Parts: sequence; C-alpha cells; structure tokens
Amino acid sequence: MSGVGDGSGASSAVGASAAGSAGAGAGAAAAAAAGTAVSAGAAVAAGGGRQKPAVRRALIVEAARGVILREGLGGTRLRDIAGEAGVSVGTVTYHFESVAEILNEVVVLETARFYSSIIEAVDAEPDPVAGVRMLVEPLFAATDASDEHWRLWSDYWTAVARKPAVAAEYVERIRVWEACLTRTLRRGAESGAFPALGAAAGAAGPDGAGAAGPDGADRASEVALKLAAYSDGVATQLAQKAPGLTSELALTWMWTFLGHETGASFA
Repeated sequence: MSGVGDGSGASSAVGASAAGSAGAGAGAAAAAAAGTAVSAGAAVAAGGGRQKPAVRRALIVEAARGVILREGLGGTRLRDIAGEAGVSVGTVTYHFESVAEILNEVVVLETARFYSSIIEAVDAEPDPVAGVRMLVEPLFAATDASDEHWRLWSDYWTAVARKPAVAAEYVERIRVWEACLTRTLRRGAESGAFPALGAAAGAAGPDGAGAAGPDGADRASEVALKLAAYSDGVATQLAQKAPGLTSELALTWMWTFLGHETGASFA
C-alpha cells in the first residue's frame, strides 16, 4: 500500500509540483495496469484466439494473484500459476523470469484496483481533511477487498526484505497512496487546514516561504511516510488477529496520530 517516497516515489527533496506530476503519472500507470487486466479477463471469457503478448502477460498476472492469495507466496510455484492461467510453464517463463517478478506485477495490479479511483477522488477533493480521511478509511474497511490487499502486501514485504532489488524499478508504480497523501498534506499546510505542518515549516520569510515552502513540503512527506509505516504495521497486526484489535480501533489510532501530526481534528 504505502511505503517510502514522496510525490516522486524516490526522493523527499523533490518540490511539490514535481511530486504531484510524478504521483499523477504513477497513478495513470497503475490505472493502465488495471485496464490491461480487465482486457485479459475479457479475452479469456470470449475464449479461443491468439492473444497479444500484453494480454497474455496480464492473464498470467491475474492468475498469479489468485494463486498467491490462496496458497501464499511461499507455496506458489511457476507451474501453479501456469495451471491457473491455462498456459504452459514455458509461456510463463517467456514473459517472466521468476515468481518474484510476477509478484511485482501482481502488486502493481493490486495498487491500481485498490487505489486508482480513491486517489482520483482525493485529488479532486477541495477539503484536505476530508481527502486524508478518504485515503485512510479504505485501508481498515474490514472487507474482502481490504483483507486480500493486506495479504498480498504482506507477502510482498517479505519478498522485498529478502531481496530489496525486487522492488527497485517498481517504486513509483506502487507508492501512489503515499504520494497522494503527501500532496494532500501539502495542500492542507498551504491552506492552513493542518496548522502543525505550517508551524513546523516556520514563519514566512521575505520570499514568502513557510508552510508551502521547502521545509513544509519535506514535513508533509515525513508525515506521509510515518503514517504509511504506522498503517502497514497495524494492518499486519490485524491480519494476524491480534487480541482486542479491530478495524474500528485501528482507525481511531490513525486519527489520533494524524491529529497530533497535523493539528487538525479527525474525530
């Protein structure tokens, strides 16, 4: 879901406008991935016919998602994915070198499905407090979609921890939630909706810098990273059925954290 990165997905030093452009580009790429997956599903439903490489690749990724959710990443083999997709193992290895590479694409697809419409709505929302709520609430919605989302991410984190290079080229494509949160926090700092972010940036100087200046931008990125780490950890505890922890309680913790960091009320 989340993770390291500001609007560029790679460096917190990038300015607000560049961050917004990079975040929007990553969101568009994620949406395109979802569209390709839908096309693949339609091709399968139609049956027969020679499929284009992009459609065949998307079909394999869709099949892999189902296998990983059912068996877990540790129990998933290339032959399992091939069987689920109705293709040969040779076809799978023609498009992908390993299960780890397929997992990257699965996470890109999951990011597109879970976040694209949310991010579009948040970027169009004039109230930054409402925008932040729109980003956080779906993470703890206690639905099948949110449960599957966190199970896939849990497997992904495990794979990346063992081999960090697995995620390197996918950073911008999967960090769209955090990039959108950074943009929203910056808007709130500029408008005064998040006074703690503005205060952290210091009083406006002769050049007008302040909440909307470089320090304010970095502070927004820092808070976005903190919330990403916090929500990831709490979601993992939820998935492990930690005693006494519910989705409602998890959201309460998120609002308390955000209130402290931004100075706004999320109650």
